[in-house]
Amino acid sequence: MKLHALVSGVLGCLHINEALANEQAVLHTPQDYVKNVAIVGAGAGGASAAYHLSRLAAAAGIAVNITVFERNSYVGGRSTTVNAYDDPSIPVELGGSVFVKVNHILNDAVKEFNLSTEESLPGIKVPGAALAIWNGQGFVVTFEDSWWDTAKLLWRYGLAPVKTMRLMRSVVGKFLKMYEEPAFPFESLTQVAQDLELLAVTAATGEQYLAENGIGGAFGADVVQASTRVNYAQNLKYIHGLETMVCMAAENAHSVRGGNWQIFDRMIAASNSTTLLETAVTEVRRLHQSKRLSLKVDSTDREDVALLNSKSYDDVVLAAPLQFSDISLRSLDVGMVDEIPYVQLHVTLFASPFLLSPAYFNLAPDKPTPRVILTTLPKGEKPGKGREGVGSPGFFSVSLLRPATNPNTGGQEYLYKIFSPSPPNATFLAHLLGVESLDNGAAAEISDHDITWIYRKVWNSYPYEYPRVTFERIRLADGLWYTGGMDSFISTMETNALMGMNVARLIVDGWLRKAE
Repeated sequence: MKLHALVSGVLGCLHINEALANEQAVLHTPQDYVKNVAIVGAGAGGASAAYHLSRLAAAAGIAVNITVFERNSYVGGRSTTVNAYDDPSIPVELGGSVFVKVNHILNDAVKEFNLSTEESLPGIKVPGAALAIWNGQGFVVTFEDSWWDTAKLLWRYGLAPVKTMRLMRSVVGKFLKMYEEPAFPFESLTQVAQDLELLAVTAATGEQYLAENGIGGAFGADVVQASTRVNYAQNLKYIHGLETMVCMAAENAHSVRGGNWQIFDRMIAASNSTTLLETAVTEVRRLHQSKRLSLKVDSTDREDVALLNSKSYDDVVLAAPLQFSDISLRSLDVGMVDEIPYVQLHVTLFASPFLLSPAYFNLAPDKPTPRVILTTLPKGEKPGKGREGVGSPGFFSVSLLRPATNPNTGGQEYLYKIFSPSPPNATFLAHLLGVESLDNGAAAEISDHDITWIYRKVWNSYPYEYPRVTFERIRLADGLWYTGGMDSFISTMETNALMGMNVARLIVDGWLRKAE
């Protein structure tokens, strides 16, 4: 990663000098003018914007220089991996874990860049059912081979599963029209949602939307709510209906072998952008004489900061939630940008030679524990809001990712991932693995032999997807674009990539109109 940052910095300096030379050379030949675009953020939205902007500009015969600024040392944003046991040959997904069949942009990129994928629930040779839903007291439903065992669901919940899938397909069908004319490209997320009859879905809670469509009772509380909890850390009483339906569109869930971040890394590489890692943008300013935009950047490791600060741009794309970017827009007539509450999700990755303890889940000692455990609330427990939404189960999910060989000992172990609203402590982990050693009521302890590797991360992972009927503007000011409004509509890698593609199209369309 450090080598990548160094190479990017050297290449970035060369490209920036070349871009400045190009800009000066064409001052007297407007017809040959090279467009300069800055994209702030190298996650799904920024990478997609760079990739599609490069392709669309080339198709329109417009020369463009794209510079991508990323304050982190890696590409991918909230999609990134860490190395289990600190071994680069054992990457583990830390952020955006899967994408599904209807995610056209991501799946098309996988094919174009010849990336290998793997199923989200691989058939690993480990005892126990593939997936189960636990309510803090017992398992309400268990799936032996996949998370959608139709016969079992129909026997337990009647026609509610069928009605839910029909409703999901109807809603997703409306959403997919956002990729096509006349809806695409859309200048207003609120307007396109209204045109496609999706505002009625975002205006209701998941609980309300299911009830309005004749679906409720145990299936919603058990299965649908387990999906909203694992995907967005929210209960049906508070998450909006559109995100609820998205959670149920889990057909053919898969990921890129080695990490989904590779999609976005390849997108940026294919755009021929100058990529400046570990380079934070702190301000976007208007150059009043030319009406172009400039940036103020901050990087302790760069020697070309003054050069970067002197460069001007035709368009700037803010491709990260503005409230976390610490970017000042005070010299621009931007107005108010919503600050929305985000989930602070604790992701805990760890390795252990032990399987999950049957005793923790009130199973018989000889009954293997399911490999992936989602949670819902027990009957009669009032759903909480925000961090309190986790309720009595105490966590949102625990997943056995796959077996692994400890490179330090050569021993057979297992990699796990936990989603929770607070960091799991030693007592919880000891109980979860069945290795606790209690002495006179003292807290359980866990040794380095019980957990051989652990990694903890707190993400502002996605917003609390509360019902709403308006979404943030895409064009904040002349030449200033924002992808972050998509997060409170549907927060996924795919939808952020869609907004990046949409902004790219709006920019190129604007250039073409001005050239007429």
